[in-house]
Amino acid sequence: MDFQSLCRVIFVTALISIVCLPCSVTAGDIVHDDDSAPKKPGCENDFVLVKVQTWVNGREDAEFVGVGARFGTTIVSKEKNANQRRLILSDPRDCCSPPKNKLANDVIMVDRGHCKFTTKANNAQAAHASAVLIINNQKELYKMVCEPDETDLDIHIPAVMLPQDAGASLEKMLTSNSSVSVQLYSPRRPLVDIAEVFLWLMAVGTILCASYWSAWTAREAAIEQDKLLKDASDEIPDTRHVVSGGIVDVNTTSAVLFVVVASCFLLMLYKLMSYWFVELLVVLFCIGGVEGLQTCLVALLSRWFKRAGQSYIKVPFFGALSYLTLAVSPFCIAFAVVWAVYRNFSFAWIGQDILGIALIITVLQIVHVPNLKVGTVLLSCAFLYDIFWVFISKKLFHESVMIVVARGDKSGEDGIPMLLKIPRMFDPWGGYSIIGFGDILLPGLLIAFSLRYDWLANKTLQAGYFLWAMIAYGLGLLVTYVALNLMDGHGQPALLYIVPFTLGTFLTLGRKRGDLRVLWTRGEPERPCPHIRLEHEHSEELNDEK
Repeated sequence: MDFQSLCRVIFVTALISIVCLPCSVTAGDIVHDDDSAPKKPGCENDFVLVKVQTWVNGREDAEFVGVGARFGTTIVSKEKNANQRRLILSDPRDCCSPPKNKLANDVIMVDRGHCKFTTKANNAQAAHASAVLIINNQKELYKMVCEPDETDLDIHIPAVMLPQDAGASLEKMLTSNSSVSVQLYSPRRPLVDIAEVFLWLMAVGTILCASYWSAWTAREAAIEQDKLLKDASDEIPDTRHVVSGGIVDVNTTSAVLFVVVASCFLLMLYKLMSYWFVELLVVLFCIGGVEGLQTCLVALLSRWFKRAGQSYIKVPFFGALSYLTLAVSPFCIAFAVVWAVYRNFSFAWIGQDILGIALIITVLQIVHVPNLKVGTVLLSCAFLYDIFWVFISKKLFHESVMIVVARGDKSGEDGIPMLLKIPRMFDPWGGYSIIGFGDILLPGLLIAFSLRYDWLANKTLQAGYFLWAMIAYGLGLLVTYVALNLMDGHGQPALLYIVPFTLGTFLTLGRKRGDLRVLWTRGEPERPCPHIRLEHEHSEELNDEK
């Protein structure tokens, strides 16, 4: 890989490595149980999302999403158990006084403001409404709670908050002399969605492929180095600083600086997140994705097209490029451009995942952890970084900075592209299961190091470290998804679970097998210099002749 391409990959690597987005489930404005809102008898419901399906003149129409109140009866979870009721616009609109409408188990729509939520619900109930839809005065959803001194909480109808735009649409339906009816229900998420299984396989498979490619390259470099040393009969070169071309070793200093640089970049994303900023990130992602996809395809196709892969031509600015690279590049560029243009379509996640996986594999091939010491420092810093920006940042910014950035709440977009995502196929709320590049890339650096060590030390799969590191990573990611489901879809920092599993397994095995000192310092087994081995064999032959 030429210098310019390497610079681009390292630049994008620096960008994606510091965006360790949490594993998450996204499906719009999802609101769940909130312990900060007080509970008391008559006001102890959990906050749940509610689907509001509409019918206009008997024909099924738009569907809206609201959030259920702390008070009132719970909303049925199955659509077949939900009754279809006529929708009435309240008069007065705020329903702070008894409505003038004649209601017969109808659903009444009221505006937020001028009185308590429970007052609106009590007035609607007294007028024989079957449910009350309260329209917010903002585009966001709002959690309807009870005041600490409230006592009139004998409410037996459900209350649902809808966003402002949904209220405008419903009002337009009602004022057009149409007959509008609604159906309210709150379907539950499945405990496990198949999307999480595929996402787990993608993450594990990406690290697996990248590790074997990295180890194969390292072994080829070691064999080539031994050949060069055997052929150099005149002098014995110093091989301590020989590094394979195009490989970048992470050191302890850069691992520590990771936290500072990552935090600054995440804050910049949080503060500057907007449409144009997301567009800039899309461009950077496409550049990195093109480089990654091109590198992977060239490495794969060069096995069948060796002549094209080994024949080079000099290109201005890019330097010497193989004919195979020139043939593959237009396809990679076109692929990234098509994805960027259609990235808001439902099928765009496929292209994003292909570009992302290719980029991660390429980065793991180029960037190496030289020993266990650097790997420990890097993952420990990432561990603290993840915890701080997912959980502790709530205390400082009143919201989780990392989750806001991951969802793209302030950009009007679906979030930044530096993540893998799969649509939740059997979830009634839809949305995506996502995992940040950093949650694959950072543990992948350590796992790839383990396989390089195993191969250079000629260890079997069971006696080595790679198998156990991969199992530990898979278990850590599995525990992340268990925690994600137990926390009702709230974003979880994957490294909180992955780092202890992966790093803890590596350190424990290394100490038990007596390899910890070598792993910690050198990062590769002792290999006798070919010259010393040849001299030793020559001296033994002389001794035998004597």
